[in-house]
Amino acid sequence: MATSDKARYAPGEVIVVPFPYSDQFAEKRRPALVVSNAKVHSQGYVWVVMITSALHSRRPNDLEISDLKLAGLSSPSIVRSAKITNVEPSRIIRRAGQLKPEQADIVFDMVKSFIGR
Repeated sequence: MATSDKARYAPGEVIVVPFPYSDQFAEKRRPALVVSNAKVHSQGYVWVVMITSALHSRRPNDLEISDLKLAGLSSPSIVRSAKITNVEPSRIIRRAGQLKPEQADIVFDMVKSFIGR
């Protein structure tokens, strides 16, 4: 089912969703970054990557969020670009903020680098 214009989420927007764990059948409410565009949204889905405050467990391609206030976050956090999931808009709990455009572009490039050949 396609989403309405009112329910659209912009690439670079920080939202709060029940994000699934990759190693178990459970999920945790956490912030996530929207990386999909209108093509995906028109099909009723939103692609997001994980945002975490687990700074001690850094991985390649993690990006530290430079403007926490703009992102709507209260503690130092990173975007984990390799950890992506698909959510239906009805599962999105709320909008939190957004990344600076230059940081969002870095994440989009990282996600693109993980797709295909």
